[in-house]
Amino acid sequence: MRFAISFLVKCLFSRLLLVFLLLTLPIGAATSQAAGEKKAAQPPMNFILVRSLLCQENCPEWISAEGRITSDTPARLRKILKKIGGRKLPVVFRSEGGDVDAAYAMGRMIRKAGLETAVGGTRLKGCPVGDMRCEAAIAKDGPSGGYTYSAGAYCFSACPLALAGGVSRVSSQWAFIGVHQITTVYNKVRVSYRIEYKIVNGKKKEISRKEVGRKVAGQSSSTKLGKKATAALTAYLKEMGVSEDVIGLMMSATPDNINIVPAMEALRTGLITDMLSYNEWPGMPLCAPDAVAEAVCHSHPVVEAPVQDAAAETSEKLAKTQPMDFLLMSNGNCREECTQWISADGDITPDTPARLKAMLTTLGERKLPIVLQSNGGDMDAAITMGRMIRSAGLETSIGRTQLPNCPKLDQRCKASIAKSGPTEGEVFAGRAYCLSSCTLVLMSGTPRIVGYSAIGIVRPTTTEYTRFSAYFDEMGVNAEAYETMMPATSTERGSIIVPSQALKLGIVNGIIPYDEEPGSHVCGPEAKESLRCPRKAEAEIVPVASVN
Repeated sequence: MRFAISFLVKCLFSRLLLVFLLLTLPIGAATSQAAGEKKAAQPPMNFILVRSLLCQENCPEWISAEGRITSDTPARLRKILKKIGGRKLPVVFRSEGGDVDAAYAMGRMIRKAGLETAVGGTRLKGCPVGDMRCEAAIAKDGPSGGYTYSAGAYCFSACPLALAGGVSRVSSQWAFIGVHQITTVYNKVRVSYRIEYKIVNGKKKEISRKEVGRKVAGQSSSTKLGKKATAALTAYLKEMGVSEDVIGLMMSATPDNINIVPAMEALRTGLITDMLSYNEWPGMPLCAPDAVAEAVCHSHPVVEAPVQDAAAETSEKLAKTQPMDFLLMSNGNCREECTQWISADGDITPDTPARLKAMLTTLGERKLPIVLQSNGGDMDAAITMGRMIRSAGLETSIGRTQLPNCPKLDQRCKASIAKSGPTEGEVFAGRAYCLSSCTLVLMSGTPRIVGYSAIGIVRPTTTEYTRFSAYFDEMGVNAEAYETMMPATSTERGSIIVPSQALKLGIVNGIIPYDEEPGSHVCGPEAKESLRCPRKAEAEIVPVASVN
């Protein structure tokens, strides 16, 4: 690099010569992620020790790490690691990124301590939505009470490098991991020196030099990875067991943009080692090989069991809810042009198609979207439901419907269901699920769209396969591609697939943007033509590339 150098020399007609030397030099050339440094939307990262409020005994604890990574973040991390001693607590990250060298240091500290990492946000007990880690809720001694969430959480820029330090590193399909180019920032500083010379035999000889001042003289930056920076990044990724392909992902996005890494790509490259399922949350430790079923941890060991027919196995192995019912819903957070949808929640039983038919008869010709949340159930009933939905030309999606004034464990409480007309409520894609034979219902929609919800798949028995294959052809879904994704039984962890996979397989044909919710694409009969209430559902469907 060429540095501008200027000299100001004042000569004294004596045997001593005093000179002020002004040099423009790069001081503290720092490697950092530009987006994290430019926006500085987050305050510097801090660490809070948190205990889960979602259990009653043997509750897990974690280190909540949120904020921008700065040069002094490793020192803060070192302080909390010293505080917890030798305890192996997961580090849950929510960060826009920041200083790369600091991220390297953090990752190495985490790996040396043998800790797990996860992408997630933390909300402390009693804090408002706008300040979920409020100062008032932070305990002076010991852990603070709280819980974590995946939906909308993010780990961007330099954060994935710190995340990579985990011996186990997890995320969910509702959280975001993003990378972009590394920007090296060079700070130019004009330094003034007082130099004393002595004239010896007519020649100047320096006898002392003292710095007398500094002044900022500008800044320059570059996104080109030099040999030294490339070697450092490559060595770090190799040290953490992450593929060098991550460098290509980083270089594909400018510092002002972010490349969201799809979940399967994050798994392939080693940025994460596992995906959390719909009923798991960041901060859960990895289950031990001998963990009991009741243990509060993620990735429970698969219990070997005889293979039964898919419908029976789904009913027995997955959490029980109740037989599926259908509610006509209306958005409770609006005054006019309110969206309406059919909430279909519960297990699919042989009499579920009759309940659906009754609902469709009540609606007449109105085409409202059906929002599903189900563990699955009877396969023949699911196929019948799918054909009814396709014939009616209805939209399908996945979402959890929440009624007002209902407790957290009973979000469709009877007390809040309207006796006549639509019931007011809200619908959310986050933490919603459509598992096993529910996917057969989902794939019947025209369109069929999904947000950041869990989609489960199941293999049919030999006797069911002919009907199963014919139904796929009828719905325009590639049965061959679908079969390659199916596990041997519905209890295997591989049964959960991400939205991008579902799109490729044709189970869905659109992705709901992260800032929207299911059920909002087709409106009630009184709604007017407007941007808020689009008439054309296809206008709201975006390609998967725009969100992954």
